[in-house]
Amino acid sequence: MDNLQPAETAAQTAVRRGRPPGTSRRELELIALRLFSEQGFDETPIEQIAAEAGVSRRTFFRYFDCKAGVLWGEFDSEITVIREALDKVPDAVPMMDAIRQAVVAANHYRAEDVPELRARMNLIASAPSLQSSAAVHYDAWEHVVSEFVAVRTGQPAWSLYPLTVGRSTLAACRAAYERWSARADGDLTVYLDAALSALSAGFDTAAMDFPVQDLDGTPRT
Repeated sequence: MDNLQPAETAAQTAVRRGRPPGTSRRELELIALRLFSEQGFDETPIEQIAAEAGVSRRTFFRYFDCKAGVLWGEFDSEITVIREALDKVPDAVPMMDAIRQAVVAANHYRAEDVPELRARMNLIASAPSLQSSAAVHYDAWEHVVSEFVAVRTGQPAWSLYPLTVGRSTLAACRAAYERWSARADGDLTVYLDAALSALSAGFDTAAMDFPVQDLDGTPRT
């Protein structure tokens, strides 16, 4: 029995030092988001995230290509959902209605998910080092819309009309995201639906769902 004890102790030590059985991509993500919010994105090293999760730096990179990947994962999933929704839209549905419906459907969140979503958006907006990666992800989002428009119009996705629709749609959605994140007074889908409805109407003020507001978001009287 005495000869077995050192082996058992070594095994137990290996388990304690190794990757916790329950560690997952989601757990790493939550730890990283907490540290980013507390310390700042740029100020939080990957080594600290891994250490808090009880894993190695190498394990972190099994789940994420880079530190920024923690913040962009949900956004990239949204791109996939929008693409799949647009692929299924019947031809009879007007083009801009199809885009609006796909975007709104991809942004339905449970109430308990809202604080995390806001935290992600605020981090992306506030960390200067994320701006270069933001361009790549925004371009991918925009391209999904442009490709759909290209198919509907029979034009190349890089031609003026599809490109204009893609970029203006992204701009309207980013405006909706920013105002929703700042005001915290309603569901994100309401903001997206209003912004894209206004875009579809050529920004005719008669189509506005929200009251006119000052730059600080205070309703005018």
